[in-house]
Amino acid sequence: MWVELVTVVVDDYDSAIEFFTGPLGFELVEDSAALTNDGRPKRWVVVRPPGGGTGILLARADGTRQAAVVGNQVAGRVGFFLRVDDFDAAYERMAAAGVEFVGSPRTEDYGRVVVFLDVAGNRWDLLGPA
Repeated sequence: MWVELVTVVVDDYDSAIEFFTGPLGFELVEDSAALTNDGRPKRWVVVRPPGGGTGILLARADGTRQAAVVGNQVAGRVGFFLRVDDFDAAYERMAAAGVEFVGSPRTEDYGRVVVFLDVAGNRWDLLGPA
């Protein structure tokens, strides 16, 4: 058993794909035409870290209720965690690409960490070895 996908609700498919495949270095696994439950066109967009198991479904907000959670999917908490082997290289690459960080990198018992915002404004931890 495993978690195959988690959803990040976004304003726009293409800018979300660009963010995840650019600064974060994820792979675009799928970008297919699909339909909503009531038959309207949408896209099925999945990105995944290289070699990662769990993917992220980038879902464009559909309606006011979904639009209200863009950037606030977990009520302002850090809700997503990106583990990297080389923290400094990942941090520098992301910073050079314009990723917004909240605070400065710090060392905790569990490793190096800094909070960053994704394209929608959700908070993530970038995590590396101590």
